[in-house]
Amino acid sequence: MDTTEDSLRKALAEKQSAVEGQGNAVRALKAAKVAKAEIDAAIGTLNALKLEKSAIEQQLQAAVSGNGPDSSVNREAFRQAVVNTLERRLFYIPSFKIYRGVAGLYDYGPPGCAVKSNVLAFWRQHFVLEESMLEVDCPCVTPEVVLKASGHVDKFTDLMVKDEKTGTCYRADHLLKDFCNEKLQKDLSITAEKAAELKHVLAVLDDLPTEELGAKIKEYGIVAPDTKNPLSDPYPFNLMFQTSIGPSGLLPGYMRPETAQGIFVNFKDLYYYNGNKLPFAAAQIGQAFTNEISPRQGLLRVREFTLAEIEHFVDPEDKSHPKYPEVADLEFLMFPRDKQMSGQSAKRIRLGEAVSKERLRFRQHLANEMAHYAADCWDAEIECSYGWIECVGIADRSAYDLRAHSEKSGVPLVAHEKFSEPIEMEKLVIAPVKRELGLAFKGNQKMVVEALEAMNEKEAMEMKASLETKGEVEFYVCTLEKNVCIKKNMVTISKEKKKEYQRVFTPSVIEPSFGIGRIIYCLFEHSFYMRPSKAGDEQLNVFRFPPVVAPIKCTVFPLVQNQQYEEVAKVISRSLTAAGISHKIDITGTSIGKRYARTDELGVPFAITVDSTSSVTIRERDSKDQIRVNVEEAASVVKSVTDGQRTWDDVWSKFPHHSSGSTGLNFGQQKNTIHCDSHILAS
Repeated sequence: MDTTEDSLRKALAEKQSAVEGQGNAVRALKAAKVAKAEIDAAIGTLNALKLEKSAIEQQLQAAVSGNGPDSSVNREAFRQAVVNTLERRLFYIPSFKIYRGVAGLYDYGPPGCAVKSNVLAFWRQHFVLEESMLEVDCPCVTPEVVLKASGHVDKFTDLMVKDEKTGTCYRADHLLKDFCNEKLQKDLSITAEKAAELKHVLAVLDDLPTEELGAKIKEYGIVAPDTKNPLSDPYPFNLMFQTSIGPSGLLPGYMRPETAQGIFVNFKDLYYYNGNKLPFAAAQIGQAFTNEISPRQGLLRVREFTLAEIEHFVDPEDKSHPKYPEVADLEFLMFPRDKQMSGQSAKRIRLGEAVSKERLRFRQHLANEMAHYAADCWDAEIECSYGWIECVGIADRSAYDLRAHSEKSGVPLVAHEKFSEPIEMEKLVIAPVKRELGLAFKGNQKMVVEALEAMNEKEAMEMKASLETKGEVEFYVCTLEKNVCIKKNMVTISKEKKKEYQRVFTPSVIEPSFGIGRIIYCLFEHSFYMRPSKAGDEQLNVFRFPPVVAPIKCTVFPLVQNQQYEEVAKVISRSLTAAGISHKIDITGTSIGKRYARTDELGVPFAITVDSTSSVTIRERDSKDQIRVNVEEAASVVKSVTDGQRTWDDVWSKFPHHSSGSTGLNFGQQKNTIHCDSHILAS
């Protein structure tokens, strides 16, 4: 707990005690009917103590909520300004808005679609193309058998509580989190010890088991937020949307909660496509669905979202990456599990040191927080007005998924390592007696044989021991979803010394999973700022998007409504289209300042203003600096900067500068000039 807050809470408690004591003293003096002067003096002391108490309360309020740009009030005001701008300019809006919307569902409008498309294109370039990944595109609807094998049917849950009278559902951990934050920020009367307890609950919230979470809700007297009715005990709620495939309803399915399973079930074919070589990576971008209990925080927690996931298939005995030496000396803000549990802060650490000491990633999941498939998991988090938000989950899924699907489907999802020299080793041999199995199981013979052959060594040796002592054993066949009776004459199990020419193993999987909507929302917040208008009478909104993700790269403005200027604007527009630059022409005739403000609010990085028939100005959004170029060069200059071939500083140093004031051109240190119209020079 922060020492300043701790000391202030203790000082406030002491001062409150002093106020109560002095108040009792005043009442006692009045009851004793002592002299008025003595009573007045005691009241004066009481009022002084109250003033001191009020001063400490103000200091404590500033300490817990902050009084600077990071205060909760300012964060909320900033967030509201961002969201209002995003919705007004149609970056995104609530889905089905005319029907009052549905919580957790949002539509991307034209600029939002463009930003999303640009982010995904950049992601694909950075990962899929540069790392030569194999890309797949699988259906959103997934048969139940797949998600049963992966563990999602049984384990993809959050803890939920219900209003016992109305049946309204709430996410249990959200209610406890809100209660703790509310008490810490608004209840100045709680003791330092109680504040420390609440902060500890927040630190370990994701690690609380069901019973302890329910006990805390009862201990703190937490009730339904809307009705104040009592709440049920927490219980798990499966977060997948259920459906059925086909008209009969006999084939149950779900909307996929992640895109990963489509990659896992295709591993055998992808491994073959990659020349039967490890390591390799497969990627998928697509929609995923989570039936959130109580969605909130806008794009950060929604029911349908875009994931960009990568599955790195690696040898479990060699998880090295060829590019690791290039990044080993980079520093990152790391937040390991032990520091979260002990209430410490994140610290900066070299990547190489993090890998060797902490198994890396940014915020490590607490033990009870990890997904059912993960051996370890770290989140890459981005700070925004909601706090630190998970945007990339990086999980070591070990061999969980491939083994689960091998067992459920009966198809071995394995890799092979050929030895340079044969190695003699003891090998398990499982030999099903197909004639006896055929007589016993008829049409199900094949599935029983495959299940027997898929046994690991421990299972096989246990079966061998049971068959030798009892003569028969109950055996679960996953593809039949039932136990069958295996007798001694149906299978032979032994260990033999054999020369092996290859090693057969189940690959491990390292998975970075990118929440595209969360990344985009954080991009919106990080890019947003306000600046005064030229007249200084209002604040204008600006998104400082990097050109690579900006929804529109360039706008084209005829300075005034003039046929010749509009024709030049159309010529430039055709050049921009040919160069693949998204742009917009604005010939509304409104003032140039208002047109600049409109496009700044959309995050357009460059504006071309046509003020002659031979040359134009190009304005950069954030500096508002302008250069002058020939009409024929305008598109190529914009393209070179938006593609990252040149920076604005590069073009600023090459071309003449243009001032919107009366001084006209400002050549600065410019040595080489280009032709400019006489009316510009004259100005």
